Formats: sequence, C-alpha cells, structure tokens
Amino acid sequence: MSTYRDRTLPQALRAGGTPRSARGTVLRTVGTRERRSHLTAPRVPTVGIDIGGTKVMAGVVDADGNILEKLRTETPDKSKSPKVVEDTIVELVLDLADRHDVHAVGIGAAGWVDADRARVLFAPHLAWRNEPLRDSLQARLAVPVMVDNDANTAAWAEWRFGAGRGEDHLVMITLGTGIGGAILEDGQVKRGKYGVAGEFGHMQVVPGGHRCPCGNRGCWEQYSSGNALVREARELAAADSPVAYEIIERVKGSIPDITGPLITELAREGDAMSIELLQDIGQWLGVGIANLAAALDPSCFVIGGGVSAADDLLIGPARDAFRRHLTGRGYRPEARITRAQLGPEAGMVGAADLARLVARRFRRANRRRVERYERYERYAQALRSGTSGRTARTPEDPSS
Repeated sequence: MSTYRDRTLPQALRAGGTPRSARGTVLRTVGTRERRSHLTAPRVPTVGIDIGGTKVMAGVVDADGNILEKLRTETPDKSKSPKVVEDTIVELVLDLADRHDVHAVGIGAAGWVDADRARVLFAPHLAWRNEPLRDSLQARLAVPVMVDNDANTAAWAEWRFGAGRGEDHLVMITLGTGIGGAILEDGQVKRGKYGVAGEFGHMQVVPGGHRCPCGNRGCWEQYSSGNALVREARELAAADSPVAYEIIERVKGSIPDITGPLITELAREGDAMSIELLQDIGQWLGVGIANLAAALDPSCFVIGGGVSAADDLLIGPARDAFRRHLTGRGYRPEARITRAQLGPEAGMVGAADLARLVARRFRRANRRRVERYERYERYAQALRSGTSGRTARTPEDPSS
C-alpha cells in the first residue's frame, strides 16, 4: 500500500529542494476498486465537522462510527467573516491531522447547501452567502472535502449507526432552536432538486399564527421547538402566573434565565407547568409528523436535537397526537417514532462518514501522482549514485 502526502511534494522536488514535511493530512491509497457505497467505502479515518452559530465540533471518526478524538471550540464572534470561520475549520483539521491519518473531511453546516454539496447558499447564523466552502477548504487541506446540511449528516449517522439502523425509509426531525429535518430512502439522502429539502420547520401549521424569523406566520417550529418552549414559559412567568411559581423561584425572578434545559429538568422533577409545556410541544410535534407521514410515508421518524433530551415527556405526547391526526388511521401501518441515539455528536459522525464516500474519486488521481513521484525518485537516485545517462532513463525517455 503506497502512502502519499499533499500535492506540494512533487513541486518541491522539481524545484531542486528536498520534500518539506507538511503539517497537512497524510492520505493512503486503497488498492481495490470499490463501488461508491457505504458498504464498500474505504475503511479509513475521516474528520467530521459540525458547525453552527455557537460552536464548532470536530472529530476523527473510524469506519464503524467510533469517535477517536474530538475537539470543540466557539464559533468566531458575530463579526465572523467567511474567511475567519474557514480558518477555524482548517486549524481544527490540522490539529487532528498531527495525530491521525485523515483521508477526507466532511462538513455539516447549519444552513442551506446546494445540490452539488459545494456551496453554502445561506446560513442564518454565519456570514455564508453562496459561499464556495468545499473548494476553498479542499485547496487548503489538499484532501477531499464534502459539505452538507447538518440535519442531513445527523440523519445519515442515525441511519448508519444509531436509531435508524435497518430502516429503508427514514425521516429525521431535529428539534433545537428551530426545526430541521432530513429524508433518507434506500440508503440515499434526498436533498431535492436544489439541495434544500427537509426544511420541515417552515411548513405552515397555523395560518396567521406566530411570526417566524423566516418572514412567514404559523410555521411549525413556532409551535414545536426549543424557542417555542422557552417563549411559552417566559410569557407565563412574565405574567406572574401562579402555575409558573416554581420556575420563577428557580431563576430568582430573572425571566431571561429561563431555558429549555431548565424546563426539562423541572418537568423531570414533577413541576406541573413544565410537564404541560412539554406536552404542548409534543402534541404539535405529533401533528407535524402526521402531515409528513401523509406526504412521505416513511417507516420511521427519528427525533433528535437538544429538545429531544426530554425523551418520553415529549415523545409520548407526540406519539399520541400522531395517532390521532394520521390520515387513514386504523387502516394503514404506523411509522415508528423514536428518539435519536447518537446525541450531539450525530452531525459530526455523519459528516465524517459521508466524506468517506467522496474520497474514492480522489484516490485514482493521487495514486497516479504517487507513481510519477516514485518514478522521479528512482531517476534521481540513479543520478545521485553516479549512474550515467547510458543506463539511467529519464521519465520523459520514450523507451522507458
């Protein structure tokens, strides 16, 4: 098995210098010609990056979905330019590459990614507007780079290694600040014509309802998300409702300190208002899932994201509402609704695994580069050992 470093090695030799030791990633060729699928992708470590508005998580992941090492840093400040965020990603990858052989990099971005998985069309929490992220990073890292929506990468991870294993038709719903989602059918992520499928959170469920940051009213995520949960709790606390007594006491009257995790914690402790709020969110979740079942008819819904930490306090009411609102209920099979298993690392693991699939097309070109480099090395060694031109053939010699 041949080993090759980044593309600067041949240039250094042609310039008459010695190969510089690149800090960049070491790649390895794979001799067999595997077809492009997750079953036969090269079993090599790759880096996954999960990037959002507040944090960037990077990890080296093996072919079985195990995280070999993980790093985390804050997303650059609000002044973040595309270059600043790109620099952060590169530094994390190079840091990991110092200790691991990395063969490809996958990016799970919180935003819209085009169908070619090359450009971030729009990221609400980052300064990415039609940003050619894949090509920019690929040029700096000299390894294959894959870019996808973070919900797509999380869904892929759950299908490969988590709650969706064995499912042919899966829909993932990520409940965080808003609602994201992804569709998998027969082992393929369905990204749509323009790459932006799965934006379930902006389906309209209440005409003329709450205003959504997207500009519309009544979007699903305004009724079943972390923002919706916190909004309802803060409104009750601001009104000094007697049912909000426990949570007001917990935050010592500071309403901005009311958060989703705090509401979940109080619900687990038995606080009636917190339980009721999670039930309301769960019921809206079930309504939306029933609508998706009518349109997509999957066998499984996987619920992920931070709000899913409430587990049966949320998913139990969602299952009940789903059964009540499902079209043709009683006369059709019901999809399974389950909580995601991989937690906050799902997007990172999925990005790394998807990157493993795109590495194949680079290996053939790089293998040819290695062969040219090795031929040149043999020729240079012959010259250094004093062999004359009578016996040493240059790479350009037609008879070689």
